[in-house]
Amino acid sequence: MITKKQIVPLPSTFGVYLFKKDNEVLYVGKSNNIKARVKSHLENAKLDRKEYLIVSQSTTVETVTTESEFKALILEAELIKKYLPKYNVIWRDNKSYLYIKITIKENFPKIYLSRKEHDPKSLYFGPFGSYKTASELLSDVRHIIPFCTQRNLDKRSCFYSKIGLCDPCPNTTLDIKDKRTYKKNINKVIKIFNGHVEIIIRDFYKQLRKFTKDKKFEEAIIIRNKIIRLERLLHFSLSRQETSNIESHTKTNELQELLKSFFPELKNLLRIEAYDISNLGDSQIVASMVVATDGYIDKSQYRKFKIKNKSSLSDFDRLREVITRRFKQDWKHPDLIVIDGGRPQVLTTMILLNKIDIKIPIIGIAKNPDRLVVGTPDMITIKPELNNQGFNLVRLLRDESHRFARKYHLFLREKDFLI
Repeated sequence: MITKKQIVPLPSTFGVYLFKKDNEVLYVGKSNNIKARVKSHLENAKLDRKEYLIVSQSTTVETVTTESEFKALILEAELIKKYLPKYNVIWRDNKSYLYIKITIKENFPKIYLSRKEHDPKSLYFGPFGSYKTASELLSDVRHIIPFCTQRNLDKRSCFYSKIGLCDPCPNTTLDIKDKRTYKKNINKVIKIFNGHVEIIIRDFYKQLRKFTKDKKFEEAIIIRNKIIRLERLLHFSLSRQETSNIESHTKTNELQELLKSFFPELKNLLRIEAYDISNLGDSQIVASMVVATDGYIDKSQYRKFKIKNKSSLSDFDRLREVITRRFKQDWKHPDLIVIDGGRPQVLTTMILLNKIDIKIPIIGIAKNPDRLVVGTPDMITIKPELNNQGFNLVRLLRDESHRFARKYHLFLREKDFLI
């Protein structure tokens, strides 16, 4: 029987855990905090028969850490498929597991959920333990890379082609270029389900830089949306709102541990503020402030700013304006400030806070690859492991600040269009 003593050395990170009896795998699970999840099995064993059988019959718990919960999900599916653990199967209510099926031998491969794995002409990814998990994953990926789910084609473009989720649509007459585009989309989806998400993200960043350089800002916004959605899929929970107290404390504790040698005065992280300037185009430039309270995203504390100084020619000028306006407000001061950007943005904020005599630790988050720039005189850059939950909290705040600023930016542009 598994004991509390066996839980102590388990990692508090993303990954997969296996309850085993000798060499037999009885149950496979995933979590973004392995230790907390295994501990919950022991607690639930007091009330639930399935949990009791898993815990009482197991002698060891093995773990495999991953860089993200998405990769833990993919690994969990592979291990269930490999070992067929009886306690992953026995409580299935007489239903077989769900798979994501890709009909790769067709001229225009389709992607949809399938209960049975019996077609040698198709690729299968899974199994997945619930319809909700599998359908959410498929929906997230489809919003990033469009594909067709219609099993039988006809001569009319489908509804999903009208909202950009099936593009190019196989129902329409496709030229050679469109056919190649569709096949490339399917190959990208396969890479994602194989766990090779970083390759797709790098390609998107190349497109983003090109569109921005060519001043194709509408296209740049579309690509930026895809990057944000894909990075959130890679680094954060598929059910991101379901964060336990243990998980939120782990995030703030791990972030504090990362920063304590640089900021000895940083005693807690009850409030973190992150800032982003939305500069896709020269009109309606805006900024956002997003907040985490006790490790939770706190949308009630979000604030948006429309840049007032029309003579501001750079993001540094706009950043100074936003920070100045923020600290003129009677809002609670943060324990940590996160700036979207590298050394120049962090230095700009440090100089300004020093000028207005406010002492708050500052870090920046630079990308390609993601890394932290510490707001100290020597401006040290650190790149934590991707399974560090403190680092991923900063990444989440960065993504939220992008999303919130972009949402306000688009609102103002649409408002101008209607006037």
